Amino acid sequence: MTGRTILRHALGPALLVLILLIGLYLATLLYTTGQTLLALVLLFALALTGFIYTSPRAYAYRYLFPGVAAAIVFVLFPLVYTVAIGFTNFSSTNLLSFDRATQYLLDETRRAEGSGYAMTLHAEGNTYRVRLQQSDSEAVYVTPALALLKKPPVTVALEPLAQTLLGAPLGIRDVIARQPGLKALTLTLPDGTALRMAGLRQFAATEKVWQRQPDRTLKNSASGALLVPDFRTGFYRDSAGVGVAPGFKVNIGFENFTRVFTDQAFRGPFLRIFVWTVVFAAITVLTTLSLGMVLAVLLNWEALRFRGLYRTLLFLPYAVPGFISILVFRGLFNNNFGEINLILNALFGIQPAWFSDTTLAKVMILIVNTWLGYPYMMVLCMGLIKAIPADLYEASALAGAGPLTNFFRITLPLIIKPLTPLLVASFAFNFNNFVLVSLLTGGRPDFLDTTVPAGTTDLLVSYTYRIAFEDSGQNFGLAAAISTLIFLLVAALSVINMKLARVNKP
Repeated sequence: MTGRTILRHALGPALLVLILLIGLYLATLLYTTGQTLLALVLLFALALTGFIYTSPRAYAYRYLFPGVAAAIVFVLFPLVYTVAIGFTNFSSTNLLSFDRATQYLLDETRRAEGSGYAMTLHAEGNTYRVRLQQSDSEAVYVTPALALLKKPPVTVALEPLAQTLLGAPLGIRDVIARQPGLKALTLTLPDGTALRMAGLRQFAATEKVWQRQPDRTLKNSASGALLVPDFRTGFYRDSAGVGVAPGFKVNIGFENFTRVFTDQAFRGPFLRIFVWTVVFAAITVLTTLSLGMVLAVLLNWEALRFRGLYRTLLFLPYAVPGFISILVFRGLFNNNFGEINLILNALFGIQPAWFSDTTLAKVMILIVNTWLGYPYMMVLCMGLIKAIPADLYEASALAGAGPLTNFFRITLPLIIKPLTPLLVASFAFNFNNFVLVSLLTGGRPDFLDTTVPAGTTDLLVSYTYRIAFEDSGQNFGLAAAISTLIFLLVAALSVINMKLARVNKP
């Protein structure tokens, strides 16, 4: 075999080995950060990958495996993970696991009484020595020469000063400059007492604030007060029942799902936003289809001059990135300086409040979305119309039928059926059209009768986003529950639309 052939045969195994090594490294990182389950899943995936691409018995699966793996990683896993979060109290106040929240409290320290040591910092070449002396004692201690670089916490043993000669102490500016390195130090006295930096000129002994008890409660080392873990709300609580931060994540069952329908603060906005979301998606499909189909019929008119130019101009809204068009329309609809209001004011003496009036805000969103969506429908309809046999129109012309008869008796019946799956997909897309609402209105104007962040132009997806990332509580669990409901609603509506349209029937 030639050298090129050998290289080609060796490239595949080498790439597989490289991928497996990178995967093992990532699995190790996941395990060291406490993500044991994810590390095991990754190891299983790596083992399966190695088996499929090395075993002759699995040869047929080598071409299917990448697509199936991508679907699992990018579709199934996010879906399952989102649903799982919906059954927890995961939020900005309950981010940690129980073990990590417990360890956070156990790591809290406080300064011990009467343990202050005056600190001075002395340069020794490129290194430094820390000198400590207690105010009521003549004992002086000093550290070995240290680099004082910013690094993980390190423990250093102190030594009696003895005959060691030190230079002049550094000024406060130099101490501040080395503060990160000083804060990383734990200095131990000969008797084993540990000292930590307690000020720019002082080290002091520290002690743990909380001590773990056998029954998983935490006891205050000074007062003896107890913190009891509450696995219903995800907080440690003191004797008065007050939750102590940080909270931890716990499973709360269907509480988030039932809260959407039983808590008036969420139920009222949710139902109104759901109705508007369905209306918005349905009207958008209707307007974009109507406009796109009319333009497609006109552009297929053989007698129309400059048809190519018209096609190009009418397709431009689809060629321009959507977010740019939305931001342009946001400026055009500006209440005070937008060109649309300037023209309306000049012609009719009116300046509609597009962004503050509920009805006008919804009309504005529908207008902009129709502008963004009609080119897609126009291109689809043009292609389907081209596929209609010309002899049908010739026979219709011989029978004396007009353009409207041709459209309703020939064109529309022949293109609506192949369009139906695409209309269902368009409905599902607009049901979750987050970018349009976020960039154009932000969901506003807001409802005045609710305490949660919800607006009259919000769709369910933007309402979910505002709960998860704009609300002061940032309730990710509730947002995940609403996202799960949105998924089920879209799936159910899509199935109903498909059934009503009888797409699967010949």
